Amino acid sequence: MKLYHEAGSTAEGPFSLVVTPESAGWGHSGLRVLELDGSQSLSTRDSEALVLPLSGSCSVEVEGQTFELTGRTSVFDDVTDFAYLPRDAEATITGHGRFALPSAKTGKRLLPRYQPASDTPVELRGAGTCSRQVNNYCLPHTFDADQLLVCEVLTPGGNWSSYPPHKHDEDREGESVLEEIYYFEVTGGGMGYQRVYGTDERPIDVLAEVRTGDVVLIPHGWHGPSMAAPGYDLYYLNVMAGPGPERAWLISDDPAHGWVRRTWDSQETDPRLPFGRQR
Repeated sequence: MKLYHEAGSTAEGPFSLVVTPESAGWGHSGLRVLELDGSQSLSTRDSEALVLPLSGSCSVEVEGQTFELTGRTSVFDDVTDFAYLPRDAEATITGHGRFALPSAKTGKRLLPRYQPASDTPVELRGAGTCSRQVNNYCLPHTFDADQLLVCEVLTPGGNWSSYPPHKHDEDREGESVLEEIYYFEVTGGGMGYQRVYGTDERPIDVLAEVRTGDVVLIPHGWHGPSMAAPGYDLYYLNVMAGPGPERAWLISDDPAHGWVRRTWDSQETDPRLPFGRQR
């Protein structure tokens, strides 16, 4: 299984990125990035999905409804509104910009819906050089879906996020099984780094330099840190889904590094947060 994909390496037609459960070699999570200048029709088939603007705005027509997405200038500009598409839906997206379509296979069909940006909770997590911003779009406590979990993390240059390293690959108390996709963007043509590592029983080893448009797949194992190089802010979109009947994001810290959380009590949040118009 290939876990790091360079920008453009999975492109298909109008999609600059295509990750399906089949291409990833797993069972649930998917992501496409649509480069749009006009209209594009799509079918969700056996998956629920979001239309989440990365840059630009669009209208989404689905099942007799039209959702107007205001969008944003860039992922570092602001939180965005989005549309939810159920499985077995035919939709048409019309507009200009780049749009993420995170998805998860599901056997349940919900209704199409629109979520304004003002309804998405923004969380400042960590402290000091571990400060980051989390936009909680589609999580159990923020938006109703069947299997799909989606958030985005913005990390100021020089900071570490997705830290301490954590995992979600066992069905046990306090942890759920979730496949995860990390899609990256970086300011100023810069770079960041992503670490993924496993155990003796389930080895995995990734240390990737990531730039805008790159993606890292995490089927299992400890993941983190996500490192923003000094001078370059780092963004990543997290897409998660798994086999469990309960839609839950439950994680376990690497016990070798979990103590780092306790140090945050004596540190301030990075004053560069929040990003964009959230300031």
